[in-house]
Amino acid sequence: MIIFKFVAVAILGYLIGSIPFGVIISKQKANVDVTQYGSGRTGATNVLRTVGRGAAISTALLDILKGALSVIFAGLIIGQDYITIGSNIGLGLLFAQMIAGLAAMLGHTYSIFLHFKGGRGVAVFFGALFALIPVAGLFGGEALLISAGLSGFMSLASLVGAVSTVAIMIPLTIVSDFPLEYLIFALGGTLLISFGHRDNIKRLVNGKERRLDEKVVISAKKESRA
Repeated sequence: MIIFKFVAVAILGYLIGSIPFGVIISKQKANVDVTQYGSGRTGATNVLRTVGRGAAISTALLDILKGALSVIFAGLIIGQDYITIGSNIGLGLLFAQMIAGLAAMLGHTYSIFLHFKGGRGVAVFFGALFALIPVAGLFGGEALLISAGLSGFMSLASLVGAVSTVAIMIPLTIVSDFPLEYLIFALGGTLLISFGHRDNIKRLVNGKERRLDEKVVISAKKESRA
């Protein structure tokens, strides 16, 4: 029975993550399909460049909520159930929440509603972190905001923020006995974010990366066909 609950948690997390708020909000506010402009991604950064600040803030907040809700719902589904592997390994609530958070990131990045396209999963990652490990979410979020302000590159800031969560979780796990699942989630999420930013990393190295304040010119003719 618990196995089916784990599967349900993963599916629900993926479906929640797949909701393309960036596309929905951009369509409602400006009748713009963000998948056709800029990076083609559905996250807040591309929404900022194509539609504007208000739409970007709404997108970011709702994407953060996706990550948090996936973790919360996982807890409600699993409850106190757990399965024992071997003599001393128990998989239960924390494992389910970790799976749900990562599944939500995958849903956001490869949305079933957008032919498996989407964003890069950063806001969803932090939403899950805030629900799971608030101290890591706050630390990584501050690192992200400071890096974005200093560098002007959201891609670099996202990577710095994600890596910072791993950096703080290592001592918290070793010294403060935080559950290992928290560190695994931070590491897994950081790897997914790094993989999603592989093209940005190349542009950063080559000095060709788009800056956060770079605007995208909307073509009325192109949008009329979208």
